[in-house]
Amino acid sequence: MLRLTKKADYSLIALKHFAARQRESGDSLSAKEVADNCGIPLPLLSKLLQKLGKTGFLISEYGTNGGYRLARDPKLISALEVIRAIDGPVVLANCFTETLHCGHSDRCTVRRPLKRIHEAILRLLESVSIEDMLQDSDEDLSSKTLPHSLVALQGSPKHLAPSATAVK
Repeated sequence: MLRLTKKADYSLIALKHFAARQRESGDSLSAKEVADNCGIPLPLLSKLLQKLGKTGFLISEYGTNGGYRLARDPKLISALEVIRAIDGPVVLANCFTETLHCGHSDRCTVRRPLKRIHEAILRLLESVSIEDMLQDSDEDLSSKTLPHSLVALQGSPKHLAPSATAVK
């Protein structure tokens, strides 16, 4: 099952919250404010914000009005970048890592189709920015659909409805 870790999920939620604040007032936010507003445990969020600061997504400001704010335009921060910064490489199967070889590469019948799926997922994650996540409804992101090649590797599976490709 391909799924985001809690750390990556919380990081995306926090960055979206920073982007919303930046849009409203440009003020910095404390870790406590973000934790309270987003329902993220403060100790974990504090560690994530430090990591997001070290990786160039946030700027930390000291002093009485200190806190964190986005270091870059939210339009220029992709979901993929954030996930990689927090969790490392996004890997659908072990055969897509540089260091692991399963020993079946020469005769594997699903490696190429899985590689295309893997690449399509990466492209989709790269195409969704923090700015995109500020949209108020799922409908606003419905234009971000999985590439046709993800569903139709050698022809569309007949058991999938067209809506199965929509990102929700």
